[in-house]
Amino acid sequence: MKKPIAVFAIGILAASSTAAIAQSRANAELTQATGVLQKLTGTHANAGIPGPVLHSAKCIAVVPKMLQAGFIVGGRHGNGVATCKMTNGSWSPPAPFSLTGASFGAQIGGQEMGYVMMIMNNKGMQALDSGHFKVGAGVSAAAGPVGREASGSGGWKAAILSYSLSKGAYVGATIQGAELNQDHDATKQLYGREIGFSSILNGHAPMPQAAPAHRFIATVRKAVANG
Repeated sequence: MKKPIAVFAIGILAASSTAAIAQSRANAELTQATGVLQKLTGTHANAGIPGPVLHSAKCIAVVPKMLQAGFIVGGRHGNGVATCKMTNGSWSPPAPFSLTGASFGAQIGGQEMGYVMMIMNNKGMQALDSGHFKVGAGVSAAAGPVGREASGSGGWKAAILSYSLSKGAYVGATIQGAELNQDHDATKQLYGREIGFSSILNGHAPMPQAAPAHRFIATVRKAVANG
């Protein structure tokens, strides 16, 4: 009888360990997303996101680490979190997603970048709300204007304004052609069950208890308020 009990105990420990690792990944992504957003919206972010863009954004999506690889033609993949402004003015709980697609430009070697996507109009918001869309396929995107005092008028017609943050030089980085999908595994990690992307972004899901989720939303609120 001792052997079956031991095997059962090992199984329980393995399952618990897997769940803990998964939860740690989701929390780590939220923490990293918070850091990227702080760097692009802080008071000293002279090359960051302009105040008018922050104030007008309907949703904000952050990919803290987008892995770029290749020479001239490459690929990219990253996981991120999004939040949308609700009708009462507050921001929704974080909704996990993945962003994958080919990339083109003067790119050499592997590169990790942080991306922030500002969803600027209802068409972009509806696309994000669906939990699955391709950037550029009916949803226009443009490189966002930079500088805290800069005007966002040059890209107002775009549904999405994108910003990148990288430690190294990277030329020609865009998000055109990238495909966004709900990250179902991360969703289950944060909420303990499967919840639709739309339900989260419309505020129909409870805020996760994990502190990183609260810090991410607090950072969004502060960035918009101080923009």
